[in-house]
Amino acid sequence: MTSTIRFGNAPCSWGTIEGFGEGVPQARMLDELVEAGYQGTELGDWGYLPTDREELRAALRERNLTMLGAYEGVFLRDEAAHADGEARVLRVARQLAAVSDLGDPDWQPLVVLADEHSRDPRRLQNAGRIHPELALDERGWETFTAGAERIARAVKAETGLRTVFHHHCGGYIETPDEIATFLKRTAPDLVGLVFDTGHYLYGSGGSDPQTVLEGLARFRDRIWYVHFKDMSAEVAARARQAGLTYQQAVGAGVFCELGRGVVPFPAVLDALRQSGYHGWITVEQDVLPGMGEPFASARANREYLRSLELTTSRP
Repeated sequence: MTSTIRFGNAPCSWGTIEGFGEGVPQARMLDELVEAGYQGTELGDWGYLPTDREELRAALRERNLTMLGAYEGVFLRDEAAHADGEARVLRVARQLAAVSDLGDPDWQPLVVLADEHSRDPRRLQNAGRIHPELALDERGWETFTAGAERIARAVKAETGLRTVFHHHCGGYIETPDEIATFLKRTAPDLVGLVFDTGHYLYGSGGSDPQTVLEGLARFRDRIWYVHFKDMSAEVAARARQAGLTYQQAVGAGVFCELGRGVVPFPAVLDALRQSGYHGWITVEQDVLPGMGEPFASARANREYLRSLELTTSRP
């Protein structure tokens, strides 16, 4: 069986991350993404890429880009937030559906649903070192998973697109066991998983690269999409020792350029290929405004992938 893997990147690598602010103008970001060697992009924060669908189609078409998906956070712990969250996610899903015929004919964009992280002060303060007593209680789990399924069902019914859940540090689904519980409580034909290598390793509370490979094996049946993010063991250790919040750890550079951290990307790619993974891997290096040079990092990350003798399609 041939395993076809392609590589994209996302606006968060250029400094546009969940309301932290605009990094660079969107047209420049797309141009640099292509120049760095990527063939797909995510939508990013709503309003960053054009909200006019014809303008968005033109921006993607002229660069021969595939729209990979879009991240949207919903505070699933609170039932009162579900309706507003569903409306926001459907707005994004309609945008994705409008450009789903562009680029890769074998790929349909995915709605990347996440917990609206950092709302719980205890989870925010203890990101990367979560203990069982910080987990959702039974009522919390029921509300959380019901909201996720409600939104995924609405997306599928209106647009036909699939939904993947993004485990995320600083949110309620961070540790390996929390991911396992979430997947056990949600329908496997309705909600998949986007496996994020950096969030998984930091969220596991350690820096053992083997943890990532164990996670891939443990959750492979639900992994529909992959994010490549590296993690600096040194920064992670300092963040845990100093008790940094999730945002402070990101600002300190816990998620570094590919190959500069401890995520075992060659072994991860081998595992994905051997399991028959088909589709896209999106590189994410969270660059808050004022941090580093996004284009240089995007290019370095692509060169690292090439150094592993990767191609956009390889058996």
